[in-house]
Amino acid sequence: MKLGPLWPELAGDPGFEPVLVHTGQHYDEALSGQFLRDLGLPQPAYFLEVGSGSHAAQTARILERIEPVLEAERPAAVLVVGDVNSTLGAALVAAKMGIPVVHVEAGLRSFDRTMPEEINRLAVDSISDLLLASEESGMRNLRAEGVPESRMRLVGNLMIDSLRGNLERARRVGIQERLGISEDYGVVTLHRAGNVDEPERLAELLGTLEVIAQRQPLYFPVHPRTRARLEAAGLSVSERIHLLEPLGYVEFLGLVAGSSVVLTDSGGIQEETTVLGVPCLTLRDNTERPATVEQGTNLLAGTRRESILAAWTGVDWERKPGRVPEGWDGRAAGRVVGALREFLGMEAKRALAA
Repeated sequence: MKLGPLWPELAGDPGFEPVLVHTGQHYDEALSGQFLRDLGLPQPAYFLEVGSGSHAAQTARILERIEPVLEAERPAAVLVVGDVNSTLGAALVAAKMGIPVVHVEAGLRSFDRTMPEEINRLAVDSISDLLLASEESGMRNLRAEGVPESRMRLVGNLMIDSLRGNLERARRVGIQERLGISEDYGVVTLHRAGNVDEPERLAELLGTLEVIAQRQPLYFPVHPRTRARLEAAGLSVSERIHLLEPLGYVEFLGLVAGSSVVLTDSGGIQEETTVLGVPCLTLRDNTERPATVEQGTNLLAGTRRESILAAWTGVDWERKPGRVPEGWDGRAAGRVVGALREFLGMEAKRALAA
């Protein structure tokens, strides 16, 4: 969703020859292949087939498999997005090869080092040459960590570029009709290790969702990781919680846009619901996206039954969008390309050529 709006900007600029590398860290046809099609991305030039595994094993495979790609391509810069193991692995190899690293979505911090993603964020930002922040909190965090102003830019949120560019299409796709939805409903997503890897915690979350589902049906596209944990723990749910196969980006956006509440542990969905004006209960004790709480529709609901039910009971059910943070205007991709041009000295070269 971050590369979707950026790719045509880069590919359409004669100064760039972008090369798309898919590590295969997240590969499921419904999750990854469908997303590429939904977002109009080309087939990757390289597919590394890293697959799943422990954080150490997965990162090691990324390190090993991306090095030959960078040796062959010798790019002017490597652009990495987000906070997953692929982000860290690609950034490490590029930095050690002397290739500049550009981090999109830099500076986000949950201040919770038990989250693997937080370690990835800190490590990637420490070795990046150009840090592109999606919200003002990212800029504040980078300044506090001593990053020079010359190395960072507030460019806005590429996820919201994708949302704004696909929202009308998502509303036309008719996911509610396909699922037979005829009343107010909520959407659930769960995939964070802290929520799904411990059977007792997962069982408590499902029991809490059952209480909410008695008041409004819940639709739960189940991440492959979460489905495996449900099956391993022998957990099941009532028919009021509709377990779905993973949805493509456009279908999922349509489902969220039409919902009355979202319960999630996803960072990106906190951002999307803020722009859509949908109440969001984040099933975590912290968030690396504070703008969604300070300006948007997001509430930190915690991970325990009592706190989640209290947050759900206190939701303001009147749909009213929060203030949209700076740069969440659908034009972040253009600012990213402008920052890349400036960083690589392309504007100066163009001026000299003229």
